[in-house]
Amino acid sequence: MSTLRQSIRHALANPALQAALDANAERRRAARERARASLPQPWETMRRRAAEVRADVLAHWDEVFDRFVANARRNGFHVHLAADAAEARRIVLDLVASRGKGPRLVVKSKSMVTEEIGLNAALEAAGHRVIETDLGEFIVQLRHERPAHIITPAVHLRRQEVAETFHARLGMPYTEDVEAMTATARRHLREAFLQADVGISGANFGIAETGGICIVTNEGNGRMVTTLPRLHIAVMGAERLVRTPAELALMLELLPRSATGQDLTVYTTLIHGPRREGETDGPQERHLVIVDNGRRRMAQTPLADGLRCIRCGACLNACPVFQEIGGHAYLGRGGKPTPYPGPIGIVISPGLFGFEDYGNLPYLCTLCGACAEACPVEVPLPDLILQARRLSTEAAPKEESAPPPLPRPLRAFLGLYARVATKPALFRLAQQAIRPLARLTAPLSPIPFLRGVKATPRQSQTANRQSPIANRPSQPAPRNPQLATHHPPTASSRPLTASRQSFTSALTALGGEVVPVPDMVSAGEAIVAFLQREGLKRVWAWDEAHLPPEVVAALDATGIAHPVAAFPPEDETDIPKAGLTGALAGIAATGSLVVPAGAGRPQTASLLPEIHLAVLRAADIVPDLQAALTLPAVRQASMTSIITGPSRTADIEMTLTIGVHGPRRVVVFLAP
Repeated sequence: MSTLRQSIRHALANPALQAALDANAERRRAARERARASLPQPWETMRRRAAEVRADVLAHWDEVFDRFVANARRNGFHVHLAADAAEARRIVLDLVASRGKGPRLVVKSKSMVTEEIGLNAALEAAGHRVIETDLGEFIVQLRHERPAHIITPAVHLRRQEVAETFHARLGMPYTEDVEAMTATARRHLREAFLQADVGISGANFGIAETGGICIVTNEGNGRMVTTLPRLHIAVMGAERLVRTPAELALMLELLPRSATGQDLTVYTTLIHGPRREGETDGPQERHLVIVDNGRRRMAQTPLADGLRCIRCGACLNACPVFQEIGGHAYLGRGGKPTPYPGPIGIVISPGLFGFEDYGNLPYLCTLCGACAEACPVEVPLPDLILQARRLSTEAAPKEESAPPPLPRPLRAFLGLYARVATKPALFRLAQQAIRPLARLTAPLSPIPFLRGVKATPRQSQTANRQSPIANRPSQPAPRNPQLATHHPPTASSRPLTASRQSFTSALTALGGEVVPVPDMVSAGEAIVAFLQREGLKRVWAWDEAHLPPEVVAALDATGIAHPVAAFPPEDETDIPKAGLTGALAGIAATGSLVVPAGAGRPQTASLLPEIHLAVLRAADIVPDLQAALTLPAVRQASMTSIITGPSRTADIEMTLTIGVHGPRRVVVFLAP
């Protein structure tokens, strides 16, 4: 029996895994549907536009890529181009070694590309200590396991298994309380953040027009990794590009809704280079390692449309096969694991790494079409999977043993099915004839003949037949100007009170707090009253020049110290319980704060304390994410954090827990 078959049978026989996967699929589906309902335009309209944006970028890949690299270097990034995994590992190892002789402490935020290139093993083999800081990644690292999901690495584990792991590896008294386990992880990882020599992250998107990168996280570890160490290395797949901030806004409208069911992740971090003169935190060096590792080669194959993927994981959550076997069962020939499971994984694993090793994976699919319906960028996955099966047959090793013969009744049924399925008119008649049976069996049946497949949108089918990547014109095709923006900021003229109400409702729904005040004098009084109720006589803050003078005067009048937040602190006890910042803007649609870095505006004030206090003027509230991302001050800052509520996680049994690495509370004092 093949290793793949053994892994599948093992997964199917594991009741704990089955319960965990069922819970994940159901909760993710429900959250995704709720989040789609909050989109500013219909789901189908927005995802079609997103598909066009991704296809357009890839059709003009060289142009967009060169512009991004040039602008990133202009911003101060050290850009490295890695042709394959080995070169990417060598670049990162050399950069880590540049910090000095001997082992280095490396903290990482979740990155599928670093999983793809085997970076952790290479760093550890070189003697360095590597700590994954995403809670799910931290758990599987402690267990010496691979991530089981693109978005939720520990989806396969029950809370009892996590409790046993923390008890054995961290010395935590055994408890199944998720909040207590999360607090234990926070304590262990906080020390690593404060002492780390190097921070390594992925990058969700690179923006060609600005030369910046965007990272989205919920826990705050992504901000820690990219803010606290003196050296930050971002590792990015070469295809993860958009042209403009407006295109980025479209992707960010769809990515978190598809991944975790959120309107926006807690932290959307935009990075435009290393710390600048006068800034007290942020890395002194930022390096960007752009990895090809088969992407250009895949772009010249029938699987090219798979490169549109934005790694949201929605196809995994929708897939009936993944729901039954989980991510660890996706093994290539000879038991070789892949970092990319699920429907997208069975396309890009052989597409990137070769059919010789992963040509068996495309058969882990029922062709039910659920993945295509869930994809926010209309990747035509069923069509690509069929193409992958054809290519797999052509590339199959000659010495590979034939599979065992199928039972005679099943062979007879498949023969009949093949004759019917190859005649569209007959196939439709057969579906109509068995429609009553289909209604009863659809939720359970793995057979597409009985379930029926929702037609792939015409645009995706056309793109598959004539890939915009694989069939590039000799001269660049004219761009569609409608791709530059995904929707007009329809709320730009809304009354100020409506913006305030929308912002307040969105933030409080996420566990944030809004304190309305009539003026800045009252804001200062309210902040002082809050600190006094909490028993606090000291707050980390922005420089006085960047806070309202009325707020500074109120703090001074009551003797509350407000030193400018600095890094590194002498030790963790030097970090006060509260931090105080202003905000460049608020976002009405999502209840987000736009907090740029800069001289006198340290990011640590909104990151390290347990409570983040912010002063916001209602006049600075913008309608939506697109309006925020296109603010000139966002482009000009070395780093900007868009903060949407307190930090949070659901990595342990999908149990929402507030307060992970970032603040547990976000309190906004909202003045006119």
